[in-house]
Amino acid sequence: MAGATGAIGRPLVAQLLQAGHEVVGTSRSPARAETLRSTGAEAVVLDAFDSAALRAAVLTAAPDVVVHQLTSLGGTLKPRRYDEWIATTNRLRTEVTPILLDAAYEAGAHRAIVQSVSFMLAFEGPPVGDETSPDARHEPPPFGPVVQANLAMESAVTAHAGLEGLVLRYGYFYGPGTSIGRGGQQYEDLRRRRLPIVGTGAGLFSLVHVDDAAAATVQALDHGTRGVYNIVDDEPAPKREWMPALAAAAGGKSPHHVPTWLARLAAGNFLPKMAEHQRGSSSFKARTELDWAPRYPSWRDGFTAPGALG
Repeated sequence: MAGATGAIGRPLVAQLLQAGHEVVGTSRSPARAETLRSTGAEAVVLDAFDSAALRAAVLTAAPDVVVHQLTSLGGTLKPRRYDEWIATTNRLRTEVTPILLDAAYEAGAHRAIVQSVSFMLAFEGPPVGDETSPDARHEPPPFGPVVQANLAMESAVTAHAGLEGLVLRYGYFYGPGTSIGRGGQQYEDLRRRRLPIVGTGAGLFSLVHVDDAAAATVQALDHGTRGVYNIVDDEPAPKREWMPALAAAAGGKSPHHVPTWLARLAAGNFLPKMAEHQRGSSSFKARTELDWAPRYPSWRDGFTAPGALG
């Protein structure tokens, strides 16, 4: 697993080990690698942009399946600098993915499972879309280039001649170790009433508990076929509904509302547009082909279940 110590990497490693799999995971951090070893997994410390080190790690592991969970989403998200915040993750998806796939094939792996995101549908259309729905690649920066990077990665995965490539388009993660979990940026901003609802707050967000996303990934080891799968819960919801619920779960007051024009002044056009026009995603295909069902079918369940937020 490339990227075994991130928000989804940690619960995914635990579930894989519990299911009896042998796991070799990568991390940039020696300390996190040591924590990974303490769980019973093997760990390799490397920089994913070091293609020789990455290839050597895959060849040494000789895996049956390679799982790509590499991102670089640490630090505080500043909306006006979203393009800078997401730049390294874009590079991991466009530059590192082909190297990882080729190394997996060379090592004898038969399947690759790669992380993508569900929230890149075009802003016009039915409220909820599926894996075939039009995307937002033509939106202006920074959103359009992010979508383009994801689509380039997805094409590399599903078109690789030597591997059966599955792309998992995760919804917005919530739960332990995520931004929408105890101690995370959005959780704390809502708790302190520092994160407002923009405009109508009508944009639909498809969320998924990080443990449910990990469970879907385990299922993808031996279910499904080459292609793309949305991994989301069953209730896409507007910000005006899920944000007050999360604030209440965090012990805070309901968020303030701010007009769209004011949000644009503070954050630029991208995030305010998503807050009002984003569309939700359906996981029907994943439920059918991966034989997966989330433990928390709705964020309403996950926000209120004891310990689910961390």
